[in-house]
Amino acid sequence: MKTILVTGGTGFVGANLCHRLVAEGNRVICLDNNYTGSVKNVAPLLGNPLFCHVEQDVAEPWDCPEKPDQIYNLACPASPPFYQGKRSIFTTKTCVLGILNMLELAKRTGARILQASTSEVYGEPLEHPQRETYRGNVNPIGIRACYDEGKRCAESLMFDYHRHEGVDIRVIRIFNTYGPLMNPQDGRVVSNFISQALRGEDITLYGDGSQTRSFQYIDDLLEGMLRMMNNEHGFTGPVNLGNPGEFTIRRLAELVLEQIDSPSRLVYRPLPADDPTQRRPDISLAGRELGWAPTIPLQEGLRRTIAYFRAELGL
Repeated sequence: MKTILVTGGTGFVGANLCHRLVAEGNRVICLDNNYTGSVKNVAPLLGNPLFCHVEQDVAEPWDCPEKPDQIYNLACPASPPFYQGKRSIFTTKTCVLGILNMLELAKRTGARILQASTSEVYGEPLEHPQRETYRGNVNPIGIRACYDEGKRCAESLMFDYHRHEGVDIRVIRIFNTYGPLMNPQDGRVVSNFISQALRGEDITLYGDGSQTRSFQYIDDLLEGMLRMMNNEHGFTGPVNLGNPGEFTIRRLAELVLEQIDSPSRLVYRPLPADDPTQRRPDISLAGRELGWAPTIPLQEGLRRTIAYFRAELGL
């Protein structure tokens, strides 16, 4: 049994991770200010002696009451409607001050720390598919910069603490992920399309729908995260974790409608500023170093996610 701290533990990815870690017999400390997460996501764990929920902002000073063996730093809004606008400064603080606090904790305790970075560090990519060696094409002053540059800075701090302070680090770059425990109102494309289709509302596409994404089911991501954290051959990353199957946004909407009997129509709106037009991971490094590749196809993952949303929305 390990003692594992999960920041952002009531969010979509964090809550799924908490459930798996507890199921595997670990002591889990879930830290979250619940800005985009919800205690409801971990409610089944609250009576479990292996689980502890702490309501705390990762950007504020905090000393873990228990010595962690591992730290998963997942805390950060990940949906543009939640990290842009008036929350942009908050987002940058979460990325930068949050990882500083967690790195200092890892330094004091000797814990191994995994940073959940993102495919957004590649920006509007000039390389396709994106390899970990690609340095990206990010607008540092755009409306998405708080998230993109915040995550890039967090990666930089991870490697500086590794080089100069001897901290044991792991860095993953997560591509678009979906599945149960997503917030139906979080503003991301999969949750938007499913919620709109279930309600019979028009499905909103931005731009002409030809921009592409690669969609990874949550269980595949969790498997990659655990393999990365627990690799014992010193592989620090960064490593891409994503599904290389590439779909247009329009095709995603069509796949959702194929599974939901809905009168919804596709409607088009202007493309937001700095929204990447293509995104697909090269996962050959994850295959070599971790023996990992996603196994759940989009159609099957959507079926499971739609079933969760039906129950969540009562539709």
